[in-house]
Amino acid sequence: MNLMRHPDLIAAGNFFFRYRNMLFPAFIAATLLFCSPTFAFGDRVLDMVMDLVGAAIALAGQGLRMLTIGYEYIVRGGREGKVYAEDLVQGGVFAHSRNPLYLGNLLIIIGLAVMVHSLPLYIIGVPFFISVYASIIAAEENFLRGKFGAEYEAYCARVNRIWPNWKGFRQSIEGMRFNWRRLAIREYGTMFGLAIAFIGISALTLYQALGDEAWPDIRALLWWLLPVTAAYLAVRFLKKSGRLTEYKSTETGAEAS
Repeated sequence: MNLMRHPDLIAAGNFFFRYRNMLFPAFIAATLLFCSPTFAFGDRVLDMVMDLVGAAIALAGQGLRMLTIGYEYIVRGGREGKVYAEDLVQGGVFAHSRNPLYLGNLLIIIGLAVMVHSLPLYIIGVPFFISVYASIIAAEENFLRGKFGAEYEAYCARVNRIWPNWKGFRQSIEGMRFNWRRLAIREYGTMFGLAIAFIGISALTLYQALGDEAWPDIRALLWWLLPVTAAYLAVRFLKKSGRLTEYKSTETGAEAS
């Protein structure tokens, strides 16, 4: 039997789907609580190299999410905590990967794990989150296969499950407009979380390695919390107050969701 169609994996995916928005915060919390990041291989220079590599991987994941949401947003928010989709979205980045947002999440998690450089995170944390996302994908595929039938099977035959095949991407976005408003509304929380993770991991690593001697560097890092938090609160205020919506009317100038 195809593993991605195994009933137990689908059942696990339906369970984790209900809590999928908590996975990234849970990863950050577990990392900071149970891992003790310190200089990689006991060397500050090597640790900086690992941080740069990890940050690059995480930013690649964030960039993939931004590219995906900017061109086409997929509504699989679920109903009553269950997998649900009104349409089979196949445009934009979804024409090249069936799960670009989950791939982005996994790249963020792997990148942060490289920054923390903790053995338990490598052998337990990362594999756990990969298996969780695999189960969620299996549950979604089971739903989509049942709802869209042959159309979904054809989509699966044409597009990779995870890793994008970028051939023809220019043609895929031809005529589409990158929606910065939707990107800000849908992604500001994830970007804020990633920035907090960068700052938190760097500060904790310095303190674990150098103790009180690290406080000048830690204070310099913590100052970044001010603009990051201000940007987060500004976008949140604009969204909640209705001043920032996904679309803006070209006729009246009025904004619309």
